[in-house]
Amino acid sequence: MNFSSRLLEDAVNEFSKLPGVGQKTALRLVLHLLNKEQEEVDAFGNAIMRLRKDIKHCTICHNISDQPICEICTANRRDKEIICVVEDTRDVMAVENTSQYFGVYHVLGGLISPMDGIGPSDLYIDSLVQRVATTPVKEVILALSATMEGDTTLFYLYKRLKDFQIPITTIARGIAFGGELEYADEITLGRSIVTRVPYVNALTK
Repeated sequence: MNFSSRLLEDAVNEFSKLPGVGQKTALRLVLHLLNKEQEEVDAFGNAIMRLRKDIKHCTICHNISDQPICEICTANRRDKEIICVVEDTRDVMAVENTSQYFGVYHVLGGLISPMDGIGPSDLYIDSLVQRVATTPVKEVILALSATMEGDTTLFYLYKRLKDFQIPITTIARGIAFGGELEYADEITLGRSIVTRVPYVNALTK
């Protein structure tokens, strides 16, 4: 792709580093910004810079937050004794959009994937175990994607948590195998949360 400006080329190259954005899409986005008022472009740039500089992770659940403890963990209406374990913030948003869950979360920060060099120590698993050991918990819901990595992580978490003698459930498999939570429609995901089943049942099938 030939550019008439080095500044234009640099901007397109940066945009094309984003997931799913090729050079043609990047060029369209950059040209769109060039047609905007200076104030709008400044607001866009400042939002990105503030995001990277000021974003925090909740010290309890590890969800992305503006404060040291996120709004979900501090909300009085949430049941703090039910913990929904998810892969990342996108899954928190997906479950929240169902309006079917009123507990709190624990964000692992990924899934166990030996092929990618990601082991249990690379995730927020120890903090989950510590949380269950030191705070009142009446249920842990394992809401992970129905993939090989998700199932591997489910089994590992079950082994780490089963001795605490609390119900460990998993979302009902209305989610097709190989499907990721963030792409499930809200009705299907909502029903999967409501009709969750004891994880030990899945081990016997």
